[in-house]
Amino acid sequence: MIEWAWMAVASLTAGFMDAIVGGGGLVLVPALFAAFPDTAGATLLGTNKSASVWGTMASAAQYVRRVHLRWRPLALAALLAFGGSLAGAWVVTWVPTDALRKALPVILGALLLYTLARKDLGLTHRPRFSGTAELVATGAVGLLLGFYDGFFGPGTGSFLIFLFVRWLGHDFLHASASAKVINIMTNLGALLLFGLKGHVIWMLGLTMAVANIAGSLIGTRLALRHGAGFVRGAFIVVVSALICKTAYDAFLR
Repeated sequence: MIEWAWMAVASLTAGFMDAIVGGGGLVLVPALFAAFPDTAGATLLGTNKSASVWGTMASAAQYVRRVHLRWRPLALAALLAFGGSLAGAWVVTWVPTDALRKALPVILGALLLYTLARKDLGLTHRPRFSGTAELVATGAVGLLLGFYDGFFGPGTGSFLIFLFVRWLGHDFLHASASAKVINIMTNLGALLLFGLKGHVIWMLGLTMAVANIAGSLIGTRLALRHGAGFVRGAFIVVVSALICKTAYDAFLR
């Protein structure tokens, strides 16, 4: 079917973008809603997760072979992110997201301006915490962004990378690698909920997953080859696109 071929192309593009700096949902979610306008939104979101989680896993596997990660705090953050994602997905069933939808482009705008003003931000890798402090700080990032991803979602990867860079002192390459590990768990948490409620088109998700993995592998290799400066540039582009998309959704649609 033409729609499935279109979704494979969109999924490949999303995987490529997401592997470098997050934001794959900017491509894949609108493409799903455009291709299947009569399908329930929850089903399209669940199908998106069923594809993107595989691309995220493939990207994470490539990163961990080449980038040294601090696994003890990262494992705790990933577990907390999984729990936070489930909690966020549950809360969104009875709490409206309208206020957050309108605040999101403003928050992203502040994040972008800060990154542009600090031209050296994320170019050197100097972790700020160690020991128990690192466990608490990294765990807090995982829990907070896990909840956000389950509750609302747009820009989760970009927020993760920014917090790893600004708060934890990572460079953009290490931050992107760490974000992928946490994103696996936030995606799995949301996918578990969607799957249990029957909101996944599994065969379409499988087709998209193959393309998403291919895009992820290409994007990850580019990021590893060109380093933190390249990832920083991609981060600025993706956050700018996120601002435009979220502002349109909040105020013009």
